[in-house]
Amino acid sequence: MADVDHQTSPHVSADSTEQSNQACKVAFSEDEETLITRMYNLVGERWSLIAGRIPGRTAEEIKIYWTSRYSITQ
Repeated sequence: MADVDHQTSPHVSADSTEQSNQACKVAFSEDEETLITRMYNLVGERWSLIAGRIPGRTAEEIKIYWTSRYSITQ
């Protein structure tokens, strides 16, 4: 049973990390950035609504873009 847990945990973590890294590498155009900012001001952190306005973008990509660009770390 320990072998099963050991085999599945790294696989899940690797996939999650890989998806996050891919999303961070995706460039956003100036128009997309402007639209994300406007939509965020209107609807807040409703990433799926924002992504629905930008063809080809996922809610996860929008969220990662926003938090990497505008999060405040102290």
